[in-house]
Order: sequence, then C-alpha cells, then structure tokens
Amino acid sequence: MYKHSLAVLAVAAVMTGCSTIENPVDYVTFRNEPLVKQVDHGMTREQVRTLGGPPSSEAEHSLSGSTCNNYVLNVDGHEQPYYVNFDVNGRVDSKGFMTCAQYFENRRRI
Repeated sequence: MYKHSLAVLAVAAVMTGCSTIENPVDYVTFRNEPLVKQVDHGMTREQVRTLGGPPSSEAEHSLSGSTCNNYVLNVDGHEQPYYVNFDVNGRVDSKGFMTCAQYFENRRRI
C-alpha cells in the first residue's frame, strides 16, 4: 500500500506540469508539519509566520517582485528545504520541497 501511495503521488506531480518533480517521500515524511499541512495559497505572510515561525532566510525575485521564505523542515533528524513564495501583495502563491533559489531557477526556465 505504501509503495502504491508513492506511485500515485509521483504521477500526480508529473501531471501538474512541474519543471522539477518533487520527491513524494518528502511529502510523506513531512506531511504533518504545519508549513506543509496548513499553509494554503492566498494566506498572508503573517499567517505563515504564525504557523512556521521565522524563516531561515528570505529572498526577493528581482523580476516579479515576489518574496520567498526558506525553511528547513526537520523530522527525526531528516532535514529538508522547503520554500513558501509570496506574490507582490504578500499572499502565498506557491510552496514546495526545494529552496527559493531552486524555485526561482525553475521559474526562469519556464
């Protein structure tokens, strides 16, 4: 059953058109972390900070004017980068298991 669930997640990631496929094991490992489970598109920066605390770092995308927060998730000693990107209005427009730099690079390629 576990392998079947991972396969379904992998197919779903491919079908969403992501230029970088995120590892479905990361989602399974970190799915109960507040940033992963509770942060939704449209939330404010303050709401995200309340759930996830201060980010490890922040980055600004020079072309779009968006800002991005880098976090490091940690479950049982396993660390994973996680980003939350905010549009010019300070609302969540994307999030995922990579750094802001990787996210910006992926956007550049599209």
